[in-house]
Amino acid sequence: MKAAVVYKKGEMPKYVEDFTEPKVQNDSELMLLVKASAVKNLDKMQASGKHYSTQSQEWRPKIVGGDGVGVLENGTRVYGIGIGGMIAEKAIVDKNMIVALPDHIDDATAAALPNAVMGSALALLFRAKLQKGETVLINGATGVTGKIAVQLAKHYGAKKVIATGRNEKSLQELIVLGTDETISLTQGNNMLISQFRSIHEENQIDVVIDYLWGQSAEIILSTLKGNGGFSHRTRYITVGGMMSDTITLSSSILRGTDIQISGSGLGSWTREEIKLLIAEILPEAFLLAANSLIKIETVNVPLKDIEDAWGMNIGGGKRLVVLI
Repeated sequence: MKAAVVYKKGEMPKYVEDFTEPKVQNDSELMLLVKASAVKNLDKMQASGKHYSTQSQEWRPKIVGGDGVGVLENGTRVYGIGIGGMIAEKAIVDKNMIVALPDHIDDATAAALPNAVMGSALALLFRAKLQKGETVLINGATGVTGKIAVQLAKHYGAKKVIATGRNEKSLQELIVLGTDETISLTQGNNMLISQFRSIHEENQIDVVIDYLWGQSAEIILSTLKGNGGFSHRTRYITVGGMMSDTITLSSSILRGTDIQISGSGLGSWTREEIKLLIAEILPEAFLLAANSLIKIETVNVPLKDIEDAWGMNIGGGKRLVVLI
C-alpha cells in the first residue's frame, strides 16, 4: 500500500509503496479508501512526537495524518477520523466518527475543513457559548482556522467580528469573509493598546478566540482590565499558541475584571461535545462549504510528493491537502 510513513522520531515522512495494509479489528471499525487528507500543524507535531497527546507513546513506524476523506466499501463517500494514520491508500476509521458528505463538495475542501471547524466552532459554541448579537474578537484570524472562525462567528449570530493579524493582505481579505474591523499586530504596543481600548469602549468585547497567545494575549488582557468599578464580562478562549505558549498574567487583571479564561483543544472537549461535532456541527459546515457560504482555500499535492510538500511554508490562510 502507498503511504506517507515516519520511521524514526523527528524524521520527515517518507513516500512508501509497500507499507502493510491496515485491517479491520472489530465491528466498530470500517475500511476507508482514502481520497484526500489535509496536513495540519497538529499532524506535524504528532508525527514528530512533540505534541502533548503523543509524548508518552511508544514510538514505532507510523502513517501520518489524523483524518481524511474517502469511500467506504459500500460506496458511501465520507469524512472520517482515523484510528491509525490517514495519508495512505487505505485507513481504518471508527464508524461513530464519520460524516457523510454532500455530493457537491470536492475532496480537498472536505478534507481541509474539519480541523478548522473543530478549532473554531467548538470554541465559539461550547467554551464561549456565543450568543446572537455579541461582539467577537478573533486574535490571529489570518490563518486557516482563524478565517473559518470569522465566518462561523457571523453564521452563529455575532453582531460584530474584529480580526487581528500580521499579514495586511490577508486582513483585507477577511473583510470579504465577514470581518467588521481589522487590527494589524505589526503596530507598536502603545498603538495596539489604544486601538483595542477604543474598540472595547465603543462596543464591548464579549468573546475572544485566541490562536496566538503570547504578547498579543498580554496586550488584549491588559486592555480588558477593569478599573475597580463594574466591568463587562468577557469569555477569553485560547485555542493556540502560535506567537508563544506562555504569557505573564497579573492577578490584578483577574481580580479587577469579570473575565473567564478557558481553553479549547484535544483533551478539553467532552464526549458529548464530540458527538455533537460529528452529528450536527460538521454536517452543517460541509453543507455551508458545498453551497459556498463558507470558504477555505487549499494547496493540493499528490501523495508521491509528500516528502517535498511536508515542509512547505504555505501562507495566506491556505491548507495543504494530499490527494491520493
